[in-house]
Amino acid sequence: MTLATAPLAQTPPALSEFTVLHLGLGSFHRAHQAVYLQRLIDAGDTRWSLAAANIRPDMAQVVAALQAQGGRYTLETVSPAGEYRYEQIEAIREVIPWERSLAAVISRGAAPSTRIVSFTVTEAGYYLDTQGRLDLSFNDLAADLARARRGKAGEEGGEGVTIYGAVCAILRARKAAQAGPVTLLNCDNLRHNGDRFRAGLLEFIELEGDTDLLSWINANTRCPNAMVDRITPRPPPELRARVKAATGRDDAAAITGESFIQWVIEDNFVAGRPDWGRVGVELVESVQPYEEAKIRILNATHSCIAWAGTLVGLDFIHEGTHNAMIRKMAYDYVTDDVIPCLSSAEAPGPIDLAAYRDVVLDRFGNPAIRDTNQRVAADGFSKIPGFIAPTVRERLAAGQPIDSVAVLPALFLVFLRRWHQGALPYVYQDQGMDEALAHAICNAVDPVRALCSDAGLWGSAAGDARLIDAVRGATGRVASFVNSVAKA
Repeated sequence: MTLATAPLAQTPPALSEFTVLHLGLGSFHRAHQAVYLQRLIDAGDTRWSLAAANIRPDMAQVVAALQAQGGRYTLETVSPAGEYRYEQIEAIREVIPWERSLAAVISRGAAPSTRIVSFTVTEAGYYLDTQGRLDLSFNDLAADLARARRGKAGEEGGEGVTIYGAVCAILRARKAAQAGPVTLLNCDNLRHNGDRFRAGLLEFIELEGDTDLLSWINANTRCPNAMVDRITPRPPPELRARVKAATGRDDAAAITGESFIQWVIEDNFVAGRPDWGRVGVELVESVQPYEEAKIRILNATHSCIAWAGTLVGLDFIHEGTHNAMIRKMAYDYVTDDVIPCLSSAEAPGPIDLAAYRDVVLDRFGNPAIRDTNQRVAADGFSKIPGFIAPTVRERLAAGQPIDSVAVLPALFLVFLRRWHQGALPYVYQDQGMDEALAHAICNAVDPVRALCSDAGLWGSAAGDARLIDAVRGATGRVASFVNSVAKA
């Protein structure tokens, strides 16, 4: 479907009665949360709108383009059948440019009309150790804590502001303004994200020493767990021209994504919320079965395909998904190990896991998305403990084999050794990686044992002989697969 030709207006519509302030003005937010609110506005409910900002100096050109376009932009979606659709999204009524003090962001968060502060954070952006506590060995977090103690969210070195520092500053200003309660809503892939963010935030404020703020937060905030899902690749260079050809609009902030979209939220809000259920958001008592299925099946499988595809010289996720051997690795991992962990005869849960597996693989195989292995392969040191290790631990605890799930850390180890040798075809980004540790694993006499003995990756399964043996066997199978493709 192609929309009628229309210019992108520069004057943003007026803010609505209530505001959601979103931190993390990236492609995913604009292809997901903003779309749901747009659907609600289109349905006639205009009581809510979005204000959005980044807490670091990221994506300056995109933010400037959004400002110039009054927050409007075009979303292109593509179905697995190749159907393209173009929508103009106008739900973001205020684009707040980054500046070091974050004063405008804090002011918007402290306004009484702001009832929800939402945010999209990578797994590594929570700075949590294996016990779920803040890891102050991260310089950004330690510096942010020092700034918070001085009551300055973004003074010198503001580029390092963390989600805790930014939210803490917003809540302090909100308390001082007597602006009322507010819900803090995670929109990312961290398991139990609301609970874990809340624990990290409270610990941050305890370390800061502001007991009055701590009491206010306990009484005036809620942090519901949530699960989000829509594949949103980085906008390719040709997207702008494609959008212009389809719609007539020259959009410098256009984004693209798959047609599939899902949002599941625990209905635990303290100051009201949009009527999201009206437009397809699943508001539930517990998000756990949905997030477990998504994290273990979709997210882990995504990483599996990205690592394997990179090793055999592929650039895109859909290419790996259509490789019979890579697809079998992903399929067997889910079928042999994940589904048995998540299935229960007594409580089968709300999801048909086998059907979900097949839908995920179909989505990954969509050639129009052109999602890169580089994007999906990132942050392996954060993804193994969150996406893969829980299945390993549960299978081992049940005395069951782990041959299929062991392929994923084996792929990562071969991938990591390529990085160590400087042989990857792209720059690898991993916010959770200790480079000295990563090099040490690769330089070890027995890299498999070194990887499998790291408690930060495996928790209680670290050093388990069954894990080591399974990954060793899987590493041999991965090497044979890579060699067979190289010789073909």
